Amino acid sequence: MPRGLRAALSAYQVETAHQRGWAALTNGDLLAAADAAGFDAMITADRNIRYQQNLAGRRIALIELTTSHWETIRDNIADLLAAIELATPGNDAAVSLPRPPKRRRPYERLC
Repeated sequence: MPRGLRAALSAYQVETAHQRGWAALTNGDLLAAADAAGFDAMITADRNIRYQQNLAGRRIALIELTTSHWETIRDNIADLLAAIELATPGNDAAVSLPRPPKRRRPYERLC
């Protein structure tokens, strides 16, 4: 997730997988580690994680964003905040954000 997200969620205690030394963990192991550490929710942009991981019996909620594009998340932060407030243990929520603008290469004129 983008670095700016931490500042945008300053009302919450936010830690990254990298800060915890979990950067090398795969989805299942990362989710298990966060659950065991007592985190309330995990935010991810992995759109397949909810199909790959079973949340039954877990105390952690999973919040899935449809993009990791910082400007799009920042401009729609209210949607993420609402999902965080509604998150319940062992459930997942998808936050649908608009598609980020496409990056275009400068036009090169061929002579």
